[in-house]
Amino acid sequence: MIPRPDDAIARRTWSALGTSCTVLVAGWAALEPACTAVEAVLDDVDRTYSRFRHDAELVRLNRAGRPMQVSPLLAEAITAALMAARWTGGAVDPTVGRAMRAIGYDIDFTDLAGHDRPPRLTVEAVPGWRALRFEAITRRVTLPRGVELDLGSVGKALAADRAAQAARQAAGAGILVSLGGDLATAGPAPRAGWPVLVAEDSAAPASGPGEVVRISRGALATSSTTVRRWTQAAVERHHLIDPATGAPVVSPWRTASVIAPTCVEANAAATAAIVKGDQGLSWLAGLDLPARLVGTDGRIERLGGWPQPHPAREAAA
Repeated sequence: MIPRPDDAIARRTWSALGTSCTVLVAGWAALEPACTAVEAVLDDVDRTYSRFRHDAELVRLNRAGRPMQVSPLLAEAITAALMAARWTGGAVDPTVGRAMRAIGYDIDFTDLAGHDRPPRLTVEAVPGWRALRFEAITRRVTLPRGVELDLGSVGKALAADRAAQAARQAAGAGILVSLGGDLATAGPAPRAGWPVLVAEDSAAPASGPGEVVRISRGALATSSTTVRRWTQAAVERHHLIDPATGAPVVSPWRTASVIAPTCVEANAAATAAIVKGDQGLSWLAGLDLPARLVGTDGRIERLGGWPQPHPAREAAA
């Protein structure tokens, strides 16, 4: 999902957390304090639960080999990840850390495509989220030997939720924050809503062709197997792990977009719909959330009141 600017909406985009961050705010005067607040949140997130920083708290936890009391931010992220795991029946699982490394996703994706990877083809069994012991009151985490956490897309969605709230408080205006296409809003939206271009690649230009939807509150997240792909030992891989196999998921759905009250919920639902494969459509329909799925054959399914398409020029007018 790509935010599209209206004349009355101020916008700024930069690189963060291995993806793009876009801030939209209703009013130019509010842009600077909003972006400053977002940058502070994303810096905290990066230092706390990035898999690709040797000094990140999550990396220390994965290597600890003993129970460890974690910070409030990491505890919040683990809580969100466990919520997503329970809600999706394990389709979204935070214990895929070793499986991600086994398929070669052990460095930041911005470095992965051009990296000379060894010709290894391996998968790693996923222990399952119930293997994680987490005491919410004391923030004490115990990981069994060999278990590594990857907070992945849920962590990014939580960052979007937190960043939108922080920007709203700092700027005193309506806010939309997009992290790699996962969008969260806070405060009053423009009268016509926030315009968002529906695209499978969050790096696509906001002025590009396609459907446009407008959201007034809540969040919108997209999960896809068409981006964050790389080739290793002549095999093309992507970043969505099926916890049942430890390998990149094979699904009839290549993209799922969901609108929900929070970005964490939207992201978990979108990711689970792809991982659940043939059952993804019926499972997502049962949530009664607006959703749009794109099949590997190009067919599109709209659920829960997701609007029918309009050309981008007309919808943004």
